[in-house]
Amino acid sequence: MKFPGRRKSKHYFPVTEKDRVNIDHNFMTDSSYHVIGIDQLLVDIECQVEDSFLEEYRLQKGQSQLIDHRLCDEIYERLRAEKRIHGEFAGGTVGNTLHNFSVLSDERAVLLGAISKQITVGDYSFKYIASTSSKVDLNHLQPCPSPMGRAMCFITPDGERTFGISKGCMNDLSPDYIPAALIERSCALLISAYILRDEAAPIFKATLKACVIAKAAKVPIVLTLGTSGLVAEKSEFFKKFIADHVNVLAMNHDEARALTGIEDPLLSLQDALQITDLALLTVGAQGLYIGAIVDEKFARLTKHELHTKSIVNYNQYEYSRAMRRSDCENPVSIYSHINPFMGGPLEIRNTNGAGDGALAALLHDMAANRYHFSKIPNSPKHAAPYLTYSSLAQICKYSNRVSFEILSRNSPRLFRGLPEKEESLDEAYWAK
Repeated sequence: MKFPGRRKSKHYFPVTEKDRVNIDHNFMTDSSYHVIGIDQLLVDIECQVEDSFLEEYRLQKGQSQLIDHRLCDEIYERLRAEKRIHGEFAGGTVGNTLHNFSVLSDERAVLLGAISKQITVGDYSFKYIASTSSKVDLNHLQPCPSPMGRAMCFITPDGERTFGISKGCMNDLSPDYIPAALIERSCALLISAYILRDEAAPIFKATLKACVIAKAAKVPIVLTLGTSGLVAEKSEFFKKFIADHVNVLAMNHDEARALTGIEDPLLSLQDALQITDLALLTVGAQGLYIGAIVDEKFARLTKHELHTKSIVNYNQYEYSRAMRRSDCENPVSIYSHINPFMGGPLEIRNTNGAGDGALAALLHDMAANRYHFSKIPNSPKHAAPYLTYSSLAQICKYSNRVSFEILSRNSPRLFRGLPEKEESLDEAYWAK
């Protein structure tokens, strides 16, 4: 496994240093430090339209909504005839995140979901598989006779994105296709709010089964919220579900506001930490925030300047690492914030997937913590049962950098890691 972000080799070498921790004798053993996720498998079809186009088909701008497969076919044929389609990509928020996790970490990820049983060259299922990292294990997908799900992404001149989703077989995952042993050995279970939309769907029951298995095995459960409309519609359900099952919550500003009813990012994070252990919040041009729980005796003071917004000195303990509330004797809330990397890209080509990229970086750090513990269990890095390998401040830097890479490209998926050298980047930026 690659370590997340940029690390100075002096932390690990030379091996002759007196204060170096002895490495476990099983260091070179071949083990998997995988992340497993459940998703509605979709192909994203991106197109440019005007507001009048959305009004014609009664699509609510800026939201995600279900559309009939016949209407989806009609819209697709019209868009193709008018040459408005400029990309067809493998989609799904969990699929995107697992793909990016594998690219960043060079580690295996396991994807669970339903896919068409009959796959031919050039069809939607083929495109999904072809544009997914070979490190993402698709061997546990459930084959179905129905067609693959499609997500039409309508981009209006103001840059707003509206989604029309044709379900296909995306909700057909059966609880029988949930591999308990793989979940119990994983570094994290990743799910999304989308798969919890329909409580009568097989995928909802499959997800609940997976969560029960993960919770019993103390595997962190990570939930990424979908569209703000869905969260607002079922806010009480999601609050209870998060309190009962979720350790890590990922959301954007609109979704956080829909969940908590609070406009201010920091205060919405503070509210979210009442029901979960760690929360990642992306706020567009304002960058991203991370809030977490740590035991007071393991809280580490920042070396950066203290900042006050709606919470006084909110970044005071941003050099701390996240823990579960249940593992703390005296839990305290900690926060960190970072502005967009290098001010953001000169040209934003794609906002779809920037949050998924940030979450992939966080998952990489969580898996690195498990990896490091298995190799050097007596390291001071594991004096407490931490959720993450790095401090909140360091994770902010890494997540921010990955989001920048997504914003600079047309696809929500990375097809290479971060650049090895960036001459314009101050090396001190990556310092611990």
